[in-house]
Amino acid sequence: MEAYTAGPVDVRLLDVTVGVALRSAASQWGDAGALVSRHQNVRLSWQELSDAADDAAKGLLALGIERGDRIGIWSPTCVEWTILQFASARVGAILVNVNPAYRPNELLFALNHAGVRVLVTARQFKTSDYHAMLKEVRNEVPALERVVAVGAEKTDGPDDLLWSEMVAGGRDVSNDALAEREATLDAHDPINIQFTSGTTGNPKGATLTHHNVVNNGASIAGALGYTTADRVCIPVPLYHCFGMGIGNLGCVTTGATMVYPGESFDAVATLNTIVDEGITSIYGVPTMFIAMLEAPEFAGLEITTLRTGIMAGAPCPVEVMKRVIDEMHAP
Repeated sequence: MEAYTAGPVDVRLLDVTVGVALRSAASQWGDAGALVSRHQNVRLSWQELSDAADDAAKGLLALGIERGDRIGIWSPTCVEWTILQFASARVGAILVNVNPAYRPNELLFALNHAGVRVLVTARQFKTSDYHAMLKEVRNEVPALERVVAVGAEKTDGPDDLLWSEMVAGGRDVSNDALAEREATLDAHDPINIQFTSGTTGNPKGATLTHHNVVNNGASIAGALGYTTADRVCIPVPLYHCFGMGIGNLGCVTTGATMVYPGESFDAVATLNTIVDEGITSIYGVPTMFIAMLEAPEFAGLEITTLRTGIMAGAPCPVEVMKRVIDEMHAP
């Protein structure tokens, strides 16, 4: 049973699924810019992003993914991460965010704790060999049926696929079949599992609904006054609610453009993105802003387009905030 108590409000909460939110964006803003991934040299309009999510969703249906199944994503920031976010939502699967920094024992715990049936993984991240770590623990993950590898190198399970093969496998699935699945979904269905840091014990898997994550993104984006004119730089990791929620879904609900400067944070790459892409809003934790302000290249850049942003995730030193406002011109 669902129960909500609400007083007088000016803005009602959105009662839509993640998939419907993206379809609405594609309907409203079609050919406008939705997503820029600079390190992959990819630029997608809202319609292109929605179409890519449909293609991946049909690929998941072809794999036999059912409503409520757990799909893991173990990857740094990339376009495929975001496409899977929307594709899994459209088929009613629960996306399990796996921290890109996990080591084998942490990966093993997360996959088993969430009961991941399919894992989408990058080849590597920095010095971490994902395929090797997965091979080390795979025999201890009984629920894991197959791995989908982003890139050109497949993992070694008999039913494993490349991302491109998964998408291609959905070509025989009709649009009607996808629409039928979406029609069974509700905004209050669970859609995402995010793990806590595990500082004092094993990480806890927090389960979120469409309603949770859509309104989290929409409310923050609304407070920042986002419109289709905004371009939001998202150097924070997508596996965290800062990236996939406030970042991705804040843009989807307002028409602002998501801009990824790299697969992980790099101060110079982020600064160049702000300048080259005409960024109006910048996200980060305090150490990211300190790194940008202290970068040797900072003094030579002319940052004129920023109008807002979010500094969060840790206590924000007053002097750092003052420098961001005064020197990065982000009031």
